Amino acid sequence: MDFVQIVVLAVVQGLTEFLPISSSAHLILVPVLFGWPDQGLAFDVAVHVGTLSAVIAYFRAELLAMLRDWLASLGGGGLAGEARLAWGVLLGTIPAALAGLLFHDLVETTLRSPRVIAVATLGFGVLLGIADWVGRRGGRSEQALRWRDAAIVGLAQALALIPGTSRSGITMTAALFLGFSREGAARFSFLLSIPLILLAGGYETRKLLLSGEPVDWQVLGWGILLSGLSAYLCIHAFLKVIRRLGMQPFVLYRLLLGAWLWYLFA
Repeated sequence: MDFVQIVVLAVVQGLTEFLPISSSAHLILVPVLFGWPDQGLAFDVAVHVGTLSAVIAYFRAELLAMLRDWLASLGGGGLAGEARLAWGVLLGTIPAALAGLLFHDLVETTLRSPRVIAVATLGFGVLLGIADWVGRRGGRSEQALRWRDAAIVGLAQALALIPGTSRSGITMTAALFLGFSREGAARFSFLLSIPLILLAGGYETRKLLLSGEPVDWQVLGWGILLSGLSAYLCIHAFLKVIRRLGMQPFVLYRLLLGAWLWYLFA
């Protein structure tokens, strides 16, 4: 990989992981459109480490409180403080984790096509727009999470295995339909990403170690650094943008991108 490819793919991953526009779709499409060779498993693992580091750093205070109260709940302290949110994140992770184990091969082969990405980008983009309009008066924060909410958002998250869906997009869509505020939906989506990225990263790291693929540590280091910085800035900017403009700019982007992809590959 040359340095331009490293920068572009790392920044694309950092920006799209938490925006409702599908990081997997962009990582598949960017090399295709530029005629670049596949970046390889090691680089994919590295940029996911970067985005994971970013979301942990951004929500470090909330995560520490969630961990403290979750541990207290295990000792009989009940669901005080952030314990309910911590349990909700764990509950919401189960459907996607199971779906990933069951359908991983299907996703990595049959579903990695530009047509699938185009249809998913368009369809779930329209759904996000409807959810944003329906739920624009929603006022619930992530602290008001119920078990039913965690289960429904978790089931929605499993759909993100389809390239073009967007993990953050589909979870925010579900949360908006459930009456969460835009910011509450986004913050819960970001917190929900942490265990899933950990699980997926662990699975891919195991594959990498077993494959014996040579590792260029300098390339991986740049991937981690650039994806992490861009993801951190993206989270901060996104939470400010949706407070003022809602999800509509991202809906418009998805519709334009989906239509363009359909024109190119249909």
